[in-house]
Amino acid sequence: MQRETRPSAPLAPAPSVRRPEGDRLQKLLAAAGHGSRRGIEQWIREGRIRIDGRVATLGERVTGREDIRLDGRALVIAAPAAGEHLLYHKPVGEITTRRDPQGRPTVFDPLPTPSLGRWIVVGRLDVNTSGLLLFTTDGALAHALMHPSAGVEREYLVRLRGRPTAQTLAQLCRGVELEDGPAHFDSVRAIEGRDGVGHGWYRVTLREGRNREVRRLWRAVGCEVSRLVRLRYGPIDLPRDLRPGQWRWLDRAQVAALRASARCR
Repeated sequence: MQRETRPSAPLAPAPSVRRPEGDRLQKLLAAAGHGSRRGIEQWIREGRIRIDGRVATLGERVTGREDIRLDGRALVIAAPAAGEHLLYHKPVGEITTRRDPQGRPTVFDPLPTPSLGRWIVVGRLDVNTSGLLLFTTDGALAHALMHPSAGVEREYLVRLRGRPTAQTLAQLCRGVELEDGPAHFDSVRAIEGRDGVGHGWYRVTLREGRNREVRRLWRAVGCEVSRLVRLRYGPIDLPRDLRPGQWRWLDRAQVAALRASARCR
């Protein structure tokens, strides 16, 4: 006897998962140039940010259409799609913070006021280091350029007291142990014909931005840096005709090259 078969009932479609609207608060504010994600997260923990009159919570999503305030001050979210970007020739003596308790000049003092958001400095230079600094109002671009995973190359001009041996230079490229872990230069090239008796001049490259890393690498092999200048950050070179204390807008091609180097769309 043939057994009757019935068609099986169609499977019910899986319920769709609706993605929450908007972006995380700290991400949106950082992208608009109001600070770093870490700093904004701290503001949220401290209860300093309010959304539509209520205290914001860490991790919540916003669209940018809300009334968002920091300590009562409205934060503008709508920024130009391309943002604003410039390069600056930092002189020795300026610090890479917005304010200094000692009243020293900062790298932000000479800059123009952006149309929206605020300037974010890409990387830092200590008070005794001069050279190229990049500024942007695009928080996502700044984060990408500084993140270790991007491996954006930095190049420096270094003047040393004395001249290290070839073995010492090779050791710096192989790697040395610092207090916060191993580090190395990607390249070290001696420059002949520079002024200064008893000094050695070198161009070095590396792909990290740890605090005072270039100086600490040389110190680890017994060398003292007497002058340090950042010449390049990724594809952007310090212009030869840009004097210390002067700034210049980046053009579209330079910004596109920066985004490509950091793999930031």
